[in-house]
Amino acid sequence: MTPQPNPQAGAAVKAADRAHVFHSWSAQDLIDPLAVAGAEGSYFWDYDGRRYLDFTSGLVFTNVGYQHPKIVAAIQEQAAKMTTFAPAFAVEARSEAARLIAERTPGDLDKIFFTNGGADAVEHAVRMARLHTGRPKVLSAYRSYHGGTQQAINLTGDPRRWASDGAAAGVVHFWAPFLYRSRFYAQTEEQETARALEHLETTIAFEGPATVAAVVLETIPGTAGIMVPPAGYLAGVRELCDKYGIVFVLDEVMAGFGRTGEWFAADLFGVVPDLMTFAKGVNSGYVPLGGVAIGQKIAETFAKRPYPGGLTYSGHPLACAAAVATIDVMAEEGVVENAKRLGAEVVGPALAALAERHPSVGEVRGVGMFWALDLVRNRETREPLVPYNAAGEANAAMAAFGAVAKEQGLWPFVNMNRTHVVPPCNVSEAELKEGFAALDAALSVADEFTVA
Repeated sequence: MTPQPNPQAGAAVKAADRAHVFHSWSAQDLIDPLAVAGAEGSYFWDYDGRRYLDFTSGLVFTNVGYQHPKIVAAIQEQAAKMTTFAPAFAVEARSEAARLIAERTPGDLDKIFFTNGGADAVEHAVRMARLHTGRPKVLSAYRSYHGGTQQAINLTGDPRRWASDGAAAGVVHFWAPFLYRSRFYAQTEEQETARALEHLETTIAFEGPATVAAVVLETIPGTAGIMVPPAGYLAGVRELCDKYGIVFVLDEVMAGFGRTGEWFAADLFGVVPDLMTFAKGVNSGYVPLGGVAIGQKIAETFAKRPYPGGLTYSGHPLACAAAVATIDVMAEEGVVENAKRLGAEVVGPALAALAERHPSVGEVRGVGMFWALDLVRNRETREPLVPYNAAGEANAAMAAFGAVAKEQGLWPFVNMNRTHVVPPCNVSEAELKEGFAALDAALSVADEFTVA
């Protein structure tokens, strides 16, 4: 893993990108994407030979790192055997991937509908819920992200929704618990749980329980801030859904497959949803794949009634072969256990120590390899380091933080006033310590923007 500089090749890649690639979530003339020459394990590098420790896991999907040889070999082997086949047939890689996933999902989530990624998994979960209940509305939380397709972006509770939200998607947003920035004036986790559940039940009552098909929640919200729900909240949502005949959907696209130190984040809370979406870590993002894990009640709805939905590439053999290899690697190499142990013994204590040294760190929260630092201008008032949805000069503090991290050889996950620590789940302790040293330097710059 020795990067070989080749600036001319990098310039050609960059030129073709700028001429022809239309990038997500971006004003095209205002971005300057890095040309990446290669990646391996927890690192990637550019054409100038600069290497970066990736504390983003891509977009929180390379749960076993880049270029794991066993997964690469499985894709190569499947390509030689059968590159693709229509989804209406039984195919070995597809069947085996579904079996391995179903073995690990909680409760009776034993049927697997494959999609191309997380957003369309959410789309299909909502469709299933509406058809199962015959109801139109779906409830989802502010401070959430569920995907970029039409229904998924309307479910999303952050500013990326605004441009596409025509208020006609049958979505109602509510506040989920988040004690550090409580909307319920709570002082304790117990208060936050009780008041958030009361708020949700009141929302259901005022919307009309007979109109609500589903409540959709990220088990642990990811991009919105890695806010681990307080004890009893998800169990309380489960009870409310049962009380009113509402389908409970957990979105595990980001939190699933070892990210939290469990196969699924739902296992941390002992909760079984009716539907659960997944993607990203299911095959470390090596080939696009997502899906919906379906519980018995909803599966029975479509036992004799056709499900009106499908995708050409549902359960694509290359993607499923990568999933089989990824799950096998995670089991054989103790990847889930590694995330749990290092999260508790190394990441949590190290981030707490950084918070002690840096006044810009308002809160540290997380579990496994799923952490966030909430950066503030003032610890007492908890004023965010930059305003909500800041851009340009208003975002100078976070831009400076990110620039120093990169100068230190760390590629950080930066969103609004937070940096997330989400390295591969098989990251080593030495790599983590390297990353924390770079964070230490970057936070010193963030400290310059704080006020007493």
